Amino acid sequence: MSEDCPLTLPSSAGLALCRELPRAPDFAAALQIIERVRQDLLGDGLLTVNHVQWPAHGDTAEAIDLQRIWSSRPAEYPLAGRKRKGLTPWTRQLLLSSEIFIGEGQAALQQVFDDHRLILSMGLQSVMNVPLVRADGCFATFNVLGTRAQWSALERQQIELLAALALPWVAGHSAHPGS
Repeated sequence: MSEDCPLTLPSSAGLALCRELPRAPDFAAALQIIERVRQDLLGDGLLTVNHVQWPAHGDTAEAIDLQRIWSSRPAEYPLAGRKRKGLTPWTRQLLLSSEIFIGEGQAALQQVFDDHRLILSMGLQSVMNVPLVRADGCFATFNVLGTRAQWSALERQQIELLAALALPWVAGHSAHPGS
C-alpha cells in the first residue's frame, strides 16, 4: 500500500479470523465467517469470489471467463453466474498482471463493469478486486464492493487481509468445485 498506516482490527474480528476460521468445516462456512468480518469492518456491501477460467493452452487470451463461486448477495449475484471479459485495462491489471484493482465512484464502476446499473442500484460506489494468486498466476478474484465512494488506506489493508485468509479456502474449492 502506498500509505503507511497500522493495520487494526476490532477484537471480535480478530477472534473470528483466528479462532473460528481455522475450524470452519467447509468453503461455504469459511466464506460466511469472512463475510461477517467484512460487514463488521466495512458495513453494507457485497463480497463475491470468482474462479478464473483461462483459455485452453495455445489459445489466445482474447476473452477470459469468470465463474462466481461465492456471493454474499445471491439474489442479485447468484452462484455459478458467469461473465466473459475481453482484454481490457481491468483484465490486464487484475487477471494478467495479478495486481489489485480499485475502482472508486460511479464513473469508475460504469467504465469497468457491464452490470454497473445493478451495482449502483444496490447503493454500491466502490470496488476492490484482489487477485488470488498461486505459482501459475491468478486463479480467482476476491471482490469487495462498498457503499463509500472511496476506500481508506486501513480499509484497503483489511480487504487484502480478508482476501489472503480466503485464498486457501478458495484454492481448495477451485481444485474440487463440487465441495
